[in-house]
Amino acid sequence: MKVVFLEEVEGTASPGDVKNVANGFARNYLLPRKLAAPANDHYIAIAKAKATKHARRQDRLDDEARAQLLPKLEGTALTIEVRVGEQGKLFGSVTGRDIAEALQAKTGIEVLHQQVLLGQAIRDVGTEEVKVRLTKNVIATINVTVEALGTPDEPEAAAEATAEDAEAAPEPESAEAENPEETEEADSPDGEAEDTAAED
Repeated sequence: MKVVFLEEVEGTASPGDVKNVANGFARNYLLPRKLAAPANDHYIAIAKAKATKHARRQDRLDDEARAQLLPKLEGTALTIEVRVGEQGKLFGSVTGRDIAEALQAKTGIEVLHQQVLLGQAIRDVGTEEVKVRLTKNVIATINVTVEALGTPDEPEAAAEATAEDAEAAPEPESAEAENPEETEEADSPDGEAEDTAAED
């Protein structure tokens, strides 16, 4: 079915676009919600007027984002600490939601996780560039560094501390010292005499 779009349908079309779509998609979704209409002269004229209005609104949003948001977010460096295993692999992953929350905490600018164009969740330590969509046409680039949680700054110092702890630890007592009564009873001749008397 050939339709003209009256509203923005993300990933499909913008107001004023004329496209052929599946009959079921048009009848069950687009037409009932007035997102699109049959592509006749009447609706095409309406769609063009909506498209002009939509473009003006989008330009205004883009200008505001470039002036107010982009300078504050572009190039922002985030550090997110996570638990990692021996091979440097993360326990879990860093998601768009994690990045959005960290970005908002640092800049005070509300960012939805859908705006973080991460693709796949981050599963390794390191630094990578991440895109953040501020509006349809304005995108900021930030740097996200994922670090191991609790990693000592000086591994050698940590190793020395471990060695010192081992030296300072008290030596374990022998089993004989822990059970003096058992040792005395086993060696006591009186014990043997008492057993013999009992048998008599």
